[in-house]
Amino acid sequence: MCETETPKIPGWKGWLDLPSPKISGASGPWIDLSHRLTEELSRIPSFPQPHIRQISRIPEARANVTEVHMVVHHGTHIDAPRHFIADGPTMDEIPLDRLYGTGVIWHFDVADGGIIDVADLEAATPRMRPGDMVLIDTSRSRYINTDRYMQHACLTGEAAAWLVEQGAKLVGIDCPTPDLASPLRPPDFAFPVHYNLLSRGVLIAEHVTNLAPLVGKRAEIMFLGLNIAGSDGAPVRPVARVID
Repeated sequence: MCETETPKIPGWKGWLDLPSPKISGASGPWIDLSHRLTEELSRIPSFPQPHIRQISRIPEARANVTEVHMVVHHGTHIDAPRHFIADGPTMDEIPLDRLYGTGVIWHFDVADGGIIDVADLEAATPRMRPGDMVLIDTSRSRYINTDRYMQHACLTGEAAAWLVEQGAKLVGIDCPTPDLASPLRPPDFAFPVHYNLLSRGVLIAEHVTNLAPLVGKRAEIMFLGLNIAGSDGAPVRPVARVID
C-alpha cells in the first residue's frame, strides 16, 4: 500500500552505478513538461503561499525587475536527495549527467487515491533500461488548481524499490508527489517512496505535465534544475522529445 511505513530513516547510500547518458540526435520538437509558475498553482497545504511581484517597472524605472519568494518545491520541480536524506547531496552537488538522458513515459489509469504497484510497472511498455528516466502519466495534471488534483494516485514503497533495482535515474509524476496524497496520510506517515528513491540518488520530479504526447514511447529528457547552493530541491522547466 502507499502508506507502507519505512521502519528506519535511511542515510545516504550513494549514487547508483548507471550508464552515462547519450544524446540520440532526435529531430522531433521539444515538449515543455512544466506548469506555468503562478502564486495560485496547486501546492502541498503545508507549504507557504508564494509571492511573485514586480519591484521595478518601466517607465517609472529603467528596467522591469520581478522578485520571487517561494519554497523550491512549488510548481514543477525536482527533489535533491537532501530533501529527505539528512546527509544526501544538495542541488549543487548533483552531477549534471543525472539531470538529462533517455527515458520512458508510462501511463497508468488509476482512480482517485489509487496505487501503482510493482505489477503495474513490470507490465508497462516500453521496457525501461538501466539509467533511464521514468515519467509517469496518470492524467492528473488536467485537474491542476482544483481539489481533485490533490486526490492523486501514488506509488507503493515496493514499486519505488523496484525502480531503484531496475536502475532508474529520475522518477517524475504528473501530480504533487509520488507518495500518498497529503489528504489521505495517517499521522505517522513515513514517505516510503521518497526514502527508497532519494537514498539511492534516484531524483524525483513532481508537478510534471504535458506527458500525453509521449506516452508509450522512449524520449530524450532534460530536467535541468537550478544550481542552488545547499538546496533540497529546485524549480525546473523540463523538456522531452520522442526518440526517432
